Amino acid sequence: MTSSSPAAPWSDDLTACAELVERGDVPRFRATMAAPVSARPALFALYAFNIEVSRAPWVTQEPMIAEMRLQWWRDALEEIGKGEGIRRHEVVTPLSHYLTPEGAGVLDGLIEARRWDIWKEPFEDDAHFRRYLDATSAGLLRAGAGMLGGDLPEAVAADAGFALGLAAWFRAIPELENAQRMPLPDGRESTVRDLADEALTRLAAARAQRGAVGKAAAPLLSLAPEAAMVLKLARKEPARVKHAALDPAPLAARLGLLRASLGRW
Repeated sequence: MTSSSPAAPWSDDLTACAELVERGDVPRFRATMAAPVSARPALFALYAFNIEVSRAPWVTQEPMIAEMRLQWWRDALEEIGKGEGIRRHEVVTPLSHYLTPEGAGVLDGLIEARRWDIWKEPFEDDAHFRRYLDATSAGLLRAGAGMLGGDLPEAVAADAGFALGLAAWFRAIPELENAQRMPLPDGRESTVRDLADEALTRLAAARAQRGAVGKAAAPLLSLAPEAAMVLKLARKEPARVKHAALDPAPLAARLGLLRASLGRW
């Protein structure tokens, strides 16, 4: 079933997806609850999938087991893409009601990029890091737009995806370093500042095309105001990245989400 098909009724599976997002990705849970009711099932299914895949490399110390977990999700996406033999699962089942075959291919690329998380080798270079952000962040926007049935220009997906992805990545750096990962090809504060500045420029470019984004796809960009706050903090004080000090003030984050829900992401 694709996004053009009638939406499935709310189910226990969707409740499980919502609970998973509430526990594992609080910002996206808040953003989804601020979205139109009609958009919430697809968003909860998409974000629950993202949590399951992002966790897969971290739930075991055995790389081959982690590879097998990711392959399980790739196989599930292949079934959804073909529209047949779809396995019964509390996330896969509702995802299959909304994900398009094209979106399944995009999310397969997201999983492939996540294989980096299994191993402790650094990114090959800056280009590799950027491909990772594009697949894991912009890819989620591309697939989500198909699920919601809304227009999302590729330039907006790429630019907003970079900004959203980098903001989230900056906030994850202390945890990644504690796990003996090297999260940035170049971790100097000057590089962090430059990346944040680039992301803010690209987010501004995405916002300049706000009118080209379909109303149905707009909820995917609801966290843009919060990402901008994170990136501004990182640009002003790059040392905050290493010290897990990038969380915006709660009131500011809520106001940003309110503006986004009114179309001013």
